[in-house]
Amino acid sequence: MRFENRSDAGRRLAPLLADLRGHHAVVLGLPRGGVPVAFEVARALDAPLDILVVRKLGVPWQPELAFGAIGEHGVLVLNDDVIEQTRLGPAERRTVEQAQRAELRRRSDLYRRDRAPVPLTGRTVVVVDDGLATGATAEAACRVVRGLGAARVLLAVPVGAEGTVVRLRGAADQVVCLHSPRFFGSVGAWYRDFTQVTDAEVTDLLHRATRPAPSGHSA
Repeated sequence: MRFENRSDAGRRLAPLLADLRGHHAVVLGLPRGGVPVAFEVARALDAPLDILVVRKLGVPWQPELAFGAIGEHGVLVLNDDVIEQTRLGPAERRTVEQAQRAELRRRSDLYRRDRAPVPLTGRTVVVVDDGLATGATAEAACRVVRGLGAARVLLAVPVGAEGTVVRLRGAADQVVCLHSPRFFGSVGAWYRDFTQVTDAEVTDLLHRATRPAPSGHSA
């Protein structure tokens, strides 16, 4: 299974969440790549869309390999297996974390501007990303959402590594995934168009999500 782009992935993912329509769910996209997917899910569910800023902590000499992730409100998730395998020291971890904390603050300020976050207390929250490799950022996101009082946390992705999907069932109340291959590779391998999403596109989608769906939109 391959997706044309993130919007296509969101439209194909949305039917698996159709039972949430009318139940006051909130959809949270993980910037940047998860936001176009989440936009389509939120439109299909007629649910509010917001963002949840998390940052992957990459091994300095292999940035795509995550040794953990950080989220808003001070959340830190570490992958002990990766830290042990790479022999990553405390000083190196701190340097990466400090840089990513600064970027997290920058993005949060940029995306939210004067918009208050959608309240999550007592609600069902759907955390959406464009895919799961190590799952570090998704795990951090689920922990942030629980800390903000969500009654139920669903993690929804178009594609994810089989082992990661299984592991994250312990972080969310439910994991919804269209395709979970055993031999995964990278998230981008499952998209024909995996062009990097820009900050401007994220803010535009958040703005568009506050407007009514166009006439004829089908959930």
